[in-house]
Parts: sequence; structure tokens; C-alpha cells
Amino acid sequence: MPKKLLLRADDLGYSEAVNYGIEKTIKDGLIRSLGVMVNMPATQHGVGLIKDCYLALGVHTNICTGKPLTNPELIPSLVDENGEFKSSKVYRSAKEDFVVFEEVVSEIEAQYHRFLELFGRQPDYFEGHAVASDNFFKGLEHVADKYHLKYSGFSMGGSPLRIGQSQVQFNMESMAPDYNPFDMLKRMVAKADEEVVQLAVFHPGYLDTFILSHSSLTFPRTQEVDLLTDPDVKNWLIQQEISLIDYRDL
Repeated sequence: MPKKLLLRADDLGYSEAVNYGIEKTIKDGLIRSLGVMVNMPATQHGVGLIKDCYLALGVHTNICTGKPLTNPELIPSLVDENGEFKSSKVYRSAKEDFVVFEEVVSEIEAQYHRFLELFGRQPDYFEGHAVASDNFFKGLEHVADKYHLKYSGFSMGGSPLRIGQSQVQFNMESMAPDYNPFDMLKRMVAKADEEVVQLAVFHPGYLDTFILSHSSLTFPRTQEVDLLTDPDVKNWLIQQEISLIDYRDL
């Protein structure tokens, strides 16, 4: 059996520039699994770019950027005084989990249903734009169970997670100092075996004013576009006898 890698891109919909970078990694690159932020102003733009591509599509559930799909008055623990989601910075600085489980479940369900409206089909997987909240992750699992969705959990450097019928090792280093995405890919290939799928989570994209003012992850997005569209990288993976799969294979 070949060694298996799953390369995932997150954040379709974050901004138009991000969308264009993601589009390139799909049409000219290695991405076959894509997480969609369904609540953003640029969501429809992103969907239009990739709607005819053969992809595993997931709900990249988001509670820290933009406006909720639920009435803000019904989810006060998640929003600020302007009715927008509290930022990831607020989550990082909190001393306790302020997210109310019932409220976050309402928003997670709303985003799931918006995905159905956008694509006319079930997502191939279901996960979350990571914030420091246990109740958020419990809510994701609850909604995934309720609608029989393939839940992709979050584990930094921990034991492999079970996703579908597979054991999957989570890899994401884009926030690390001196990040080099090809170095991460080489480490994944070195530890790949036939028993555990190595999952790389990327955030490819180009940059515009919106992303520069709303995300702390900027330059690495462009590095990841370059990596994922480099023919030499694709040929190197072939030489390593790596099988690239997507969430539908798990």
C-alpha cells in the first residue's frame, strides 16, 4: 500500500485575494480538499471560482471573523457590541471559555445549512476555524453527529485522529517562526507510513487590504500558493511514491 498524504486548503471566502490564491492551488496545483467559510462577504465570489472543480468540500466553521448567520441577539456570547464575531485575539486572551454551548450550536447549524444552500449537497467533511474554546469543539462534534457528517477534529502534535475509517495525523505549521512549507512537507513524507494518513492544513492565498487588516496569517499564505503550484514539488512527491488523497477517501 502507498503512503498517503491529504493536502487541505482552508479559508475560501476570507477575502477575494485569498480566493484567487486558493483557486490557483486547485486548478494549477495539488489541493483536492477545501474548507469554505460560508459567512463572509467574499464567500459567493470564492464559490464561483471553484464550483466546477472536482473537490472534497468542507464547512470551515467560523466564529471569529465577520458577521454571524444567526441573529446576534440570540448568540450574545459570540458577538461584540457591533453584532460581529469576537476576534480570535479575544479568544486567545480569555481566561475561561465564554462560549455558550447552545448559542454556538445554533451558529454552527446555520453555517451548515448555508453550505447546503451554496452547493446543493452535503459537505464531504466538517471542521472549524480554530479558536480556543472547548464548547466550540463540542458544538462541532454535536452538529456533525446530528447530521451524520465526517468530522475532522483538531490536534496539534498529538495522537492521530480517527476521521471516517482512517487514522489521520494533523500537521499545521504556518504560524511558526521561519516557516518553510516545503520543510513541513518533507517532514510529513519522512514519517508517512501505510497505517496513518498525514494531513497537511494549508491556508494558501494572495493578500489584499481585507486580509492584511483581519488576519495575523499573511506572508505564509503566499508561500503556500507557491509550494502547492510548484511542478517540482509535484514531481518530488511522485518520486517519493506518495499517494495524494482527499476527504472522500477517508
